[in-house]
Amino acid sequence: MTIALIIGVGLFAAFALLFLFALPRPSVESALLDKMARDASAGTTREGSRLRPGAMAEFVAQPFTLFRKCFSSGPDPEVVRRLMLAGYRKPSHADIFLGSRLAVPAILGVLVALIFTDNVILYFFLAVVLGFFAPDFWLSSAINRRREKLQLSLPDGLDLLSICLEAGLGLDQGIVRVGHELSLSHRELSEELLLINFEQRAGATRFVAWRSFAERANFESARSFVAMLMQTDRFGTPIAKALSNFSDALRTQRRQKAEEMAAKTTVKLVPPLVFFIFPSMGIVVVGPAVLTVMKNLAHIV
Repeated sequence: MTIALIIGVGLFAAFALLFLFALPRPSVESALLDKMARDASAGTTREGSRLRPGAMAEFVAQPFTLFRKCFSSGPDPEVVRRLMLAGYRKPSHADIFLGSRLAVPAILGVLVALIFTDNVILYFFLAVVLGFFAPDFWLSSAINRRREKLQLSLPDGLDLLSICLEAGLGLDQGIVRVGHELSLSHRELSEELLLINFEQRAGATRFVAWRSFAERANFESARSFVAMLMQTDRFGTPIAKALSNFSDALRTQRRQKAEEMAAKTTVKLVPPLVFFIFPSMGIVVVGPAVLTVMKNLAHIV
């Protein structure tokens, strides 16, 4: 047991060093840009944004941040992008995620070394591999859940935005109003709309901010919505009417998707019927008759 524990700790240390040496080394310009982005993010948080609270995240990420700064001045941009798609935008979230890639395999490896007595090396390597990829599986699931929530809440947000525009508000003011109104019912869409407003206040144009929203949402309806806004502004079409028509089209698509899923239930019910319900019914209905026939045959024989 002691030898297995020492081997596990040594393998974890070697694995951690290889992982940290593989981290990218950003340039001085990228480090300066990252510092400016952090300052801007802190400013928007002080102004009352409704993004995810980060007090506890900052505290948890401190040891991982110090450990990461020994090898790299900034987190992996790809990890930051994926976390942003899942709704985690603070720099501490990236450090926690990178730290979990090291902490989870270590915890699982130690547990395997303490619990198992046979084939410890095999179970240890399996635990390390699963622990390393477990944060990635979780992140992919979080991205898909957030995308589905945004896709379901977009028609409601467009209806409310259309009402605000018809009431006399401008597009930018309507976005802020809708973002505050949807903070309870559709928190993900509220965060995205408020982030659009923050980007415009930081100097980004309207279309650049909306394109960023489409990239963060990462589904076809959001990209079509941004394209519709660009065409509306180019040709001078009333935005309120275009929003109403687009939200109706989204609701129609959602209803058709629900009908398609309902139609698939008949096919999905075939395996349970064949393998579980029909055998049970056969035993209940045919079983007594079979037993009676067997008894009669036994008497005849």
